[in-house]
Amino acid sequence: MRNTARWAATIALTATAVCGPLTGSALAAPDAAPASLYAPSALVLTMGYGDSAAMSSPARAVTLSCAPTATGTHPAAGSACAEVRGVNGNFEALRAREGALCTKQYDPVVVTVVGVWQGQRVSYERTFANECVKSSYGASLFAF
Repeated sequence: MRNTARWAATIALTATAVCGPLTGSALAAPDAAPASLYAPSALVLTMGYGDSAAMSSPARAVTLSCAPTATGTHPAAGSACAEVRGVNGNFEALRAREGALCTKQYDPVVVTVVGVWQGQRVSYERTFANECVKSSYGASLFAF
């Protein structure tokens, strides 16, 4: 009799251990989710005065992280991330806004973007004729 009770208790505990996770909230929310649903996106943007980044010192620098939410020291992180998403991380695809009026004064401003966008390494440098021309590219990405 003792042996039968022991076997019954062992079978009951085994059934609970095996079938227990198949009931209740375990079915509704599986715990096998990856650590992060987003590829890393973290950028450092700099701005300096001169013809190239190698020949000038950064006058300003900001950070921008876009996944899972827009964060960083960029003053308009949300709209800056939207602009980068709009060109799928291809900074060469950024175009000047229609109707932007700037002088032809040559006072070069260089902008660099270095970091990771959706898991891919990026490195971008562009020299604009002056601050006005730089500001005409996008609404907020280079406005820092």
